Amino acid sequence: MTAFPRHAERLSVLDTGRRLRSLVPAAGLDFASNDYLGLAGSDVLRMAVTDALERGVPVGATGSRLLRGNHPEHLALEAEAAQLFGAQAAIYMGGGFQANQAIFATLPMSDDLVLYDALIHASAHEGLRLGSARAEVFRHNDADDAERIISAWRLAGGRGRVWIALETVYSMEGDFAPLDDFAAVAARRDAVLVLDEAHATGVYGTLGRGFAAGIRDVPTVALHTCGKALGASGALICADRALIDTLINRARPFIFATAPSPLMASAVTRALAHLRGNPECIQMAARLRAHAHEAARGLGIELPPSQILPIVIGSDEAALRAARHLQDRGFDVRAIRPPTVPKGTARLRISITGGVGPDDIDALFAMIGDLKRRDFQ
Repeated sequence: MTAFPRHAERLSVLDTGRRLRSLVPAAGLDFASNDYLGLAGSDVLRMAVTDALERGVPVGATGSRLLRGNHPEHLALEAEAAQLFGAQAAIYMGGGFQANQAIFATLPMSDDLVLYDALIHASAHEGLRLGSARAEVFRHNDADDAERIISAWRLAGGRGRVWIALETVYSMEGDFAPLDDFAAVAARRDAVLVLDEAHATGVYGTLGRGFAAGIRDVPTVALHTCGKALGASGALICADRALIDTLINRARPFIFATAPSPLMASAVTRALAHLRGNPECIQMAARLRAHAHEAARGLGIELPPSQILPIVIGSDEAALRAARHLQDRGFDVRAIRPPTVPKGTARLRISITGGVGPDDIDALFAMIGDLKRRDFQ
């Protein structure tokens, strides 16, 4: 018997609709995480933390960055990140959700317009909900649609700044934003590109810098999460110094949160240094990605070109059955269901991580081929 029957009733409805979530321990070969370079459990980060502890770096920050929580490890990380990602300044926050929320709730002003891709992350929606700017959605990866909305807004009297929000690699679709097209729109319309690099950082671009560093003559705000390819936790926002100082002074998720662990800042700094000194880890990720795509094509499955491989099945139940079948055979693959993805597009989300090899990929796709021949039933 529960003291919260209305909550229990809502959970029961989710369970009936096959939408009830639960926490499942990691088991089997890692085709589910975002550990794209295999750094999370590596000696690289283990030694970074060990060295930091020996230097006396504390585990806890003890307060917000504006109180006593501002540690030299945070400052060293931000300096390293700004240099690597080619930005005037950087700020380190507790996570990507918190950082995205801070960006959209704080930087666009009340007379501005924020245009966001139809598939942008939930954290951006939370920031937009808290912010004061007008927000409008454009069709996924459609720069022409974004420009059409800007034109209509200007004709209706809009005089503020335009901010265009994209993910450079989309977390559930696995496709890339056409950045050249959006950069051209931003240049014509004096707009700012807000680029979520969560699934690009460490994987794409020179030294794993992602895509934002390659954009010229257009102002950008780039979010680099540290809990995916970098193997640690937290998030870095890289931007013009005035924008970073605005976040320090006005972003509630920064001002009123205990600072990230200085120990974790040390780990992220080491991860960035590893990217600089070991480009072969990025090359290995590219080879594994190419191997997976070749295996998929052998089954007649065409997928977006990234390390995120969504195999859309359709119904929630069929996706759950397929995932369970793979898990029972030692492959950690998860089913993604609405509302995370649109209704009727439940899928297997396969990610190519640093914890698997070519033989593992071949074995997984052999199993998927068997499921496909049975129409995932």
